[in-house]
Parts: sequence; structure tokens; C-alpha cells
Amino acid sequence: MHAMKVYLDHGATTPVDKEVVKAMQPYFTEKYGNASSLHSFGREAKEAMEKARKSVAKLINAEPKEIIFTSGGTEADNIAIKEIMFTNRNKGNHIITSRIEHHAVENTCKFMEKMGFKVTYLSVDKNGFISLDDLRKAITKETVLVSIMHANNEIGTIQPIEEIGKICKENDVYFHTDAVQTVGKVAVDVKKMNIDLLSSSAHKLYGPKGVGCLFVKEGTRIGSLIHGGNHEKGLRAGTENVSGIVGFGKACELAGKRMDKEVEHLTKLRDKLIKGVLEIKDSWLNGDPSKRVPGNTNFSFRYIEGESLIMYLDEMGIAASTGSACSTKELKPSHVLTAIGLKPEEAHGSLRLTLGKDNTEEEVEHVLKALPEIVEKLRKMSPLAK
Repeated sequence: MHAMKVYLDHGATTPVDKEVVKAMQPYFTEKYGNASSLHSFGREAKEAMEKARKSVAKLINAEPKEIIFTSGGTEADNIAIKEIMFTNRNKGNHIITSRIEHHAVENTCKFMEKMGFKVTYLSVDKNGFISLDDLRKAITKETVLVSIMHANNEIGTIQPIEEIGKICKENDVYFHTDAVQTVGKVAVDVKKMNIDLLSSSAHKLYGPKGVGCLFVKEGTRIGSLIHGGNHEKGLRAGTENVSGIVGFGKACELAGKRMDKEVEHLTKLRDKLIKGVLEIKDSWLNGDPSKRVPGNTNFSFRYIEGESLIMYLDEMGIAASTGSACSTKELKPSHVLTAIGLKPEEAHGSLRLTLGKDNTEEEVEHVLKALPEIVEKLRKMSPLAK
């Protein structure tokens, strides 16, 4: 085994920050009350939850009452799309989304088509951007919801969310954005960006897995996906994951304080990584060179298989991903990479390296030393290479 271990898969998940773990710990064994209980244990849990709600809201410039805690980004996406459409059926039956959404949005939209709703999937350009003109043209009097992700999980491209929000507002259409890859990493302001609904997840910003939220702008007509008790203003039944919510709140608080410094650190490492990797023959960067999440890089290498690349990197202590981390068992090429114009074989030869706050220049140099050797070795074995 190689001595140096380098984790470059922060787009899949992040380590829980030590301060987050410390904040969560009392809520397992000491402050274990149910937040719905009236006694002091319950009140203590409820207060901790409301403090966390304020921290999450502050990070995205929302009001605390607009934050609905969920089990993560996937659930938040499901509530937003299904419940906006079911609740506002009298207004119309049309959804607009993009061809590069996370499966949590893409498959929810496919489900809605089976339910009789109409879905328009907007194409993207070679860098992964939707066209604002296409969006304007796609809106009809039947359109109820536009769901476009803030930044793509594979190629890191950051969409012009403020402009998209403005178009939706002008047309009196709800706007949902999956911001799982951006909250805590870049500035998100739901008011400035004209966002009605936003999905976020704690484990992408050094918080625990299994907790996230859906921001629902006050006045939005929406129903509940999970029925039961009156938790989360009746929008999300089930006893709240208090320790997880406390961790999410702490992670958001820390992200707000550290963001500027982190963006600078990650952008510097990202650009060093891009420059070094692109020196490898027959390689290119997927996504926009600059309008992308600070820690995200995604490359394609001709004549090689992404899976083999990941396994060889893993042997050298480097954790990376190919295609989308949430669908690594699939043999189909990434729908994101084919949407930006890559051929299936080019999409299969992709590598996503996503940096985090604790990565160092030394680690990036280690990757830049290991990667060309692995690519060369795999090309020698490839029947496709000349």
C-alpha cells in the first residue's frame, strides 16, 4: 500500500468536522429528548433544533421559519418537485428542468411524467450551461415549476441562478434549485437569487450524513410528502433527527465563517490540479474553466476506462470518482457528460477529483506525479490506443 492517503472525493461526501462532532455528541446520551415533548428534555431538544434552523437560514439568507429539515438532498428534491406539482395542479401540469440534473431531480421528473405531468428537459452547451433563451421559450401558461441545479455534481458548472430566478419570477412560476453542491462552498442568497425552493445536504459541507433541508419561501403553496405527525410545520412528519440537525447547524455556522478563505484555498489547488493534469496528452477538462465550484475538477482521457483509473489511483492511496458517485455501479455512461457532447467512450474515460478544505499542495503534487504514470500504463493495455 502507498504511504500517502489522499481523499479527492469531497463531491461525494466530506469528513465530519471535529467541531460538528463535538456539538452533536450531547444529543445522543445526555440531551436525548424528543423535540415534540413538553417536558424539559423535550424543550432542550427543541431549542437546539431552532438554534440550528437559524444557522442554516443565515447561511442562505432565508428566514428560520422557511427551513424544513429533511433526511438529505434527495428527500428535499422529492418534496419540492412532487408536492409543488400535486398542490398546484389547478394552475398547470408542466415542469421545466435540465438534462444534467442529479438523479434525485431527474428520476423524480421521470416519475412525474408517469403521473401525467409534462416535463421539458433543457439542453446544455459544451460547458454545461442552460440557455436562458431556451428557458424563456419553454415556459407556457401550463408551467408551474422550473427546477435547475445551482452547480452540477459531476462537472461543477455553476448555472446563472439569479437570472433563472428572475425569469421565473417574471412569469409567475415557482423556481426550485438543487444546491447540494454549493451551499457552504460558494455564496448562496435565496432573496437575491429569486429562489422559491432550495435543497441542501449536511454531508457535503462537513456535517453528518442523513440530514438536509428544503428551503420553502414563505407563501409557497406546497403539501407534504410524508404523512404522520405535525412535525416541521406539517410538511415533514417523523421525529426529528435532533443530533443530526444540530450537526447541520454547526456545519453551516462554520461554513459561513470560513467560506472566503476556503474558496481562495480550493481555487488555488483546483487550478494547479487542472494545469498539471492537462499536460497529459489526449486529456481535457469537462465543465467551465472558471464558473465552477471551487473544489471541482472533471477530466476525460482518451482510450481509457474510468473504472480502471479509479482502481489504480486507489492502489496509490488516492480516492477519486468517475461519472457520478451516486451511480458508480452503473455501466451506462454519465448522462451529464453525454449531455455536454461527449461520446459514450469519452464519457467512460472520465475522472472527477473534488478537493476539500484539508487538502494540501503536497497532496495535489502527489496526484500529479501518480496520474500520468497510471494513464500511460492503462493506454498501453488499451485496444483503443494507437
